[in-house]
Amino acid sequence: MEENLKILLLSIAAFIIGSIPTGLLIAKSRGIDLKQKGSGNIGATNVLRTTGKWPAVFTLCGDILKGAATVLLARHFGASIFYEGVIGVCSIFGHNFSLFLKFKGGKGVATSIGVLSIYSPVVALFTVLLWLLTFIIKKYSSLGALVSFGFLPISMILFDSWKKFPVALMITLVIFIRHRENISRLLDGTELKVGNNV
Repeated sequence: MEENLKILLLSIAAFIIGSIPTGLLIAKSRGIDLKQKGSGNIGATNVLRTTGKWPAVFTLCGDILKGAATVLLARHFGASIFYEGVIGVCSIFGHNFSLFLKFKGGKGVATSIGVLSIYSPVVALFTVLLWLLTFIIKKYSSLGALVSFGFLPISMILFDSWKKFPVALMITLVIFIRHRENISRLLDGTELKVGNNV
């Protein structure tokens, strides 16, 4: 019972940490309401479109840190490999359904990378490289996310462990669900490339 309570409290803490709307706060400090500009998303891509390069970099770093911090927190308190990942996924849910934004939020890509950077560093690196390669070729941030996280369950098996496959699959499902509209726009040719404004 005590172990279950610990996991529950760590999951709640991870959700709260993930809920911190980094991009929104950074854009607001520049006098921009991110929810009313660009795509309306609170992630680094929309910050780049509406606020500039350095605010986007700070947003990216902040969102990555949220995910990494929650896995480190879980590890510090002795959570098992599986629950380390689950607690990390809770931070992704926090980012996507922020407690501070009436349960609205971002797409969870950077926070997912943060989770993976601690949970499975080699897989995180492979995921980032695959995202970059796709982005360089096609110039779509969303497509980079879909391709790189689509491969995540496979790369977890190839470069890490079957034991972490369930968490990898959870992250992939969350990413794809949050990118439903992007998938539709990619299919009908209306998705924005990075560097284009609405």
